[in-house]
Amino acid sequence: MVLRFTLSFVLLTLFGASAANAQQPSESPSPATHEMAPATDASHAGHEMAEEPKQALPGPHGGVVSQAGDFQFETLLESGGIHLFAYNAQGQPLDVQQVRGAATLQLKGDAKRYRYDLYPEVEQDKSAKSLSVSVDLSRVAGREGELTFQLAGLASSNRRPVSFSTPFVGPLSEAQKTAAAIAAQGICPVSGQQLGSMGEPIAVTEGEQTIYVCCAGCVNKVKADFATYLKKIEQKIVAAPATEADAEAIKLQKTCPVTEAPLGSMGSPIKVTGLDRDVYLCCQGCLKALEKSPEKYLAKLPPLPTPKPVVVLATKDDAAFVAAQKLCPVMDEPLDAMGGPYKTVVEGKVVYLCCPGCAKMLNAEPEKYLAKLKEQGITPPAAK
Repeated sequence: MVLRFTLSFVLLTLFGASAANAQQPSESPSPATHEMAPATDASHAGHEMAEEPKQALPGPHGGVVSQAGDFQFETLLESGGIHLFAYNAQGQPLDVQQVRGAATLQLKGDAKRYRYDLYPEVEQDKSAKSLSVSVDLSRVAGREGELTFQLAGLASSNRRPVSFSTPFVGPLSEAQKTAAAIAAQGICPVSGQQLGSMGEPIAVTEGEQTIYVCCAGCVNKVKADFATYLKKIEQKIVAAPATEADAEAIKLQKTCPVTEAPLGSMGSPIKVTGLDRDVYLCCQGCLKALEKSPEKYLAKLPPLPTPKPVVVLATKDDAAFVAAQKLCPVMDEPLDAMGGPYKTVVEGKVVYLCCPGCAKMLNAEPEKYLAKLKEQGITPPAAK
């Protein structure tokens, strides 16, 4: 059982605090219950100059590893406190049972610095793999700053104190992480409703991915097609003024799907990308409605023009497939009757034709002609 030597902390609040406590920021972690003055330059006397970490790397405990002198240090921040692991130059963990230290926190925009004593987390075998202090960091979740450590008693340091600094970002509690994920997602991918509008959002998880839905009625739909809904919430909608290159697409769409006003009636149309297809709006004011209910407004758009099928002459590599198919499925003519055989791709299959003109009919009713080939015992090769 790990024996933790920690300090007790009292959370000081700004509002309603006495004049003696008025200097404490309401979002800052509280100092220790024993008298401990804010860190000053004098408090560093006798220490080596603080050494900036050479590079921040991920650590084995999920923290950030920094190198200072002959040592590597892993700083692990949790909502309940600070943990510091020490390693030698080769990355081997050090026993810090005889080490003592302090961490000084300064938040951006806050002139005050907060100092916390670090003590070994002693294990059953009397060794200690880390130093720690218990402090409520949830009150500074997401805030940035700098942590400076001073350590004494490290082996191979010639008994000289070691000092280094590392960037600080206030860790989120699990509840805060969930709230942040819900806020980032914003809407239910099934209903299009704002998350939270129908009660507490429900998490649907597959592997390491989580999708939040507005109500229990949406859960099974997400479970049945998780990948599709994940793609929807990962879509990044971008809006920008349309350009001359969009003229044909604007002419095809004609009206704004939100207001149904003619595109161009309120100035240059807005082009929105990141959805299943590009959308043009009459003005920036329509963007919020499109973001909230994209499926609703996508359904109002005219169908995209069918791309002209690509038809090319068959090559010698197609000889076996041409011999197997023999006839054009559209005209029932031999494949070489009109200068062919030609080939085109429809629904991922290569189909051979007697002439380029048959490609239009094939693409207009692909199921009909693919079924005809199947009845004849012909399986078109898959397109590469």
